[in-house]
Formats: sequence, C-alpha cells, structure tokens
Amino acid sequence: MDYQQLAKEVIAGSALSFKQALDLINTPDEHTFEFLAAANMIKQHFKGNKVKLCAIVNAKSGQCSENCSFCAQSAHHKTKVSSYPLMEPAEILKNAKNAETNSSATCFSIVTSGKAVKTAEEKQKIGEALEGISAQTQMNRCVSTGTLDKETILDLKNKGLKRLHHNLETAESFFPQVCTTHTYQERVETIKTAKEAGIEVCSGGIFNLGESLEQRVELAFALRELDPVSVPINILNPIEGTPAAARFKPISPLEVLRLIATYRFVLPDKDIGLFGGRETSLKELQPLMFIAGANVTLVGDYLTTKGQEANKDLEMIRNLGLEIV
Repeated sequence: MDYQQLAKEVIAGSALSFKQALDLINTPDEHTFEFLAAANMIKQHFKGNKVKLCAIVNAKSGQCSENCSFCAQSAHHKTKVSSYPLMEPAEILKNAKNAETNSSATCFSIVTSGKAVKTAEEKQKIGEALEGISAQTQMNRCVSTGTLDKETILDLKNKGLKRLHHNLETAESFFPQVCTTHTYQERVETIKTAKEAGIEVCSGGIFNLGESLEQRVELAFALRELDPVSVPINILNPIEGTPAAARFKPISPLEVLRLIATYRFVLPDKDIGLFGGRETSLKELQPLMFIAGANVTLVGDYLTTKGQEANKDLEMIRNLGLEIV
C-alpha cells in the first residue's frame, strides 16, 4: 500500500472507505512505521505542531448502576475503588486550578459516576463549579456526566459549559458484550442532543475489550457520522474485579499506534487523543502517539488509576518540538 499517496488524497478531501481503513488497521508490523509517517502527514496538515492537554477530576465516584464490563466504579463489580458523593464546587474548582497551574492543561472535565446526574442539588453544584472555572481559569470547560437531557445541557451551557464528553465506548455490533443496562442508541441520542444545544462533543471509545479490528473501524465510521470535535482513544487498563480484567490479553504498542493512525486517516481534521491506558500499553513508546496522529492527551490522574507525572508529559512534548495550545 502507498501510505503517503493515500494520505495526500485524504488531505485533498477524499473520504477513506471502510475497506481502506480496514486495510490500514491490518498493516503488518514491518510496514507500521511507514503507515505512522503518513498519518503524521495528515496530522501536520490539519493540526501542525500543536498539542492540547486535558485534565479531569473524578468528582463523584463509585456505586454506578450500569454494568459496563471495564468500569471499576460499577456497583455490579467487586473492586476496591473508593466511593464518595459529588464534591463541593470549591473542591472541583481547586482541582481545576491545580491542573492549569501544574500540568498546563487547556481543558478540564468534571466527571461523575452513574448513568445520569438527576438531582437538582447535583446539577446546581456542577453549575456552580463551571461558573468558577469559567471565571478563574483559562481552560475549556467540559463535563462527563452520563445521559443528559436538553434542558440540563442548556442550563449548564448558561453556567459556562463548552463541551460534553460522552464516549460511544465501542462499536454498536460489540456493545452488548460491554454493557446491558443501557443501549448504544442511548449514547448516540445524548451526543445528538448536546450538538442540538450548541455544545461541542468529545466522543471516542475504549479498546482491547475483545472487539475485532473490524469493529474498531466500525466505531471510527460511527464517530465520523456523529462528527464530534474531539475523539479520545482509551486502551483498557484492567482493574481487578471487573469482567474485562478477567478476559484481558495485553495489546502490543504497535497495535495501539496503528489504531491511532487509522483514526487519523478516517477522521483527519478532528482532535484525536490517546488517553487512558497509554502508560501501560505504549510504555517507552509513548512519544510515538504524537507521530501516529494524536494531537491531544490527558495529563494527571485518570478516574481510578494514577497517570504519569505531569512533568514527564511536558518534557516528552518539549522533546518532540511540539507546542501546547
């Protein structure tokens, strides 16, 4: 395959076909670096040398009613994750300020466990936190709070919300193997509702749950249709007590890099990032995620696991000659 020529066609506006994407994600190890170089061409055209950094706070943890196979916060699984109610707005704001100061994060997301934020008290606290972040930081404001109706989204928008994070998680054809307490279509509807309300959408998935390479491509094309502004790629970091951990088989760093590169070809102008699991799946090859087509990553800790120290991430970005925006 002529990866460079295909990259030029994508840059010129040609939409990749499903078969082409499937051929790309099946690139053999010996041709992977040719593939990554072509994906980097696309990223350079649309994103230049710019990198965006996201940070999150696990603002409400544990006791989730949903049974997602990978999630340590599900009440259906026996894990050692901490459980606590929604943080006070001042505590959320403190986390946001620390992220901006200590890790150069440019986007901050308030994440809550549970299918949805339902009570008026929780909605009020999140709204107050958004107002504080809007007034006292320069960061983009995001929430990851499960299923939201249009009224709630509009209310949070008035409080400063700019973006909703809501992953599809996996391909529709594989979704029943991941979660049975809600449907794939419910997730799609939340994304559509947010877009109708004028909110940016960040939506991606979690990989290495047992899905096929074809299903990874299936998810990429579903995301292309939904047209989010940002696509986070997460690689399973197995947590003891979850069904996904019991079935876990390690993924190779080259397979992860091919996944990123394929998504860059399918979604050439989107912000694409490698988030959860990058330390455990890429190990010493982490810098190559930016060569493979990523232009975003998450700094600091994840929801229930520790992340790499922010100073190491910032050094990695500087060493690659990239600029944080």
